[in-house]
Amino acid sequence: MEFIQQNMYLFAIAIVSGTMLLIVSFRRPGDHNSLNSTQATLLINREDAQIVDVREPDEYSAGHLPESRNIPAGRLEERASELDKFKDKPLILICQSGSRSTGACKQLMNLGFTRAHHLEGGINAWRAAGLPLKKGSKK
Repeated sequence: MEFIQQNMYLFAIAIVSGTMLLIVSFRRPGDHNSLNSTQATLLINREDAQIVDVREPDEYSAGHLPESRNIPAGRLEERASELDKFKDKPLILICQSGSRSTGACKQLMNLGFTRAHHLEGGINAWRAAGLPLKKGSKK
């Protein structure tokens, strides 16, 4: 108790910083549909999640996840019928940084895709985690 009284200023800083850390860890920025690279990998391996890359074709051909299909975010609504057979299966939407895929995820949820998710940080986070990318265009 004497230590706390003698170091009240340091003790107060420790309490405040600890409280802020707890608040940040419980209130994640993002939403319940966001996945990190590890969660996405598990969903791909365990539930055969479909990967939809919502970047433009030139971005896609520069490097994309293996077995992903390219449907640019601007054309997602008109091409959503291509994904109809996956309405009740997990879908992972990916873009460069996570911002376009967040909007695309909401758009698909509004169209009835119950298990749509987006990758936090996009391809940048995937690459930073050291996970594989494929070059060229296929789908």
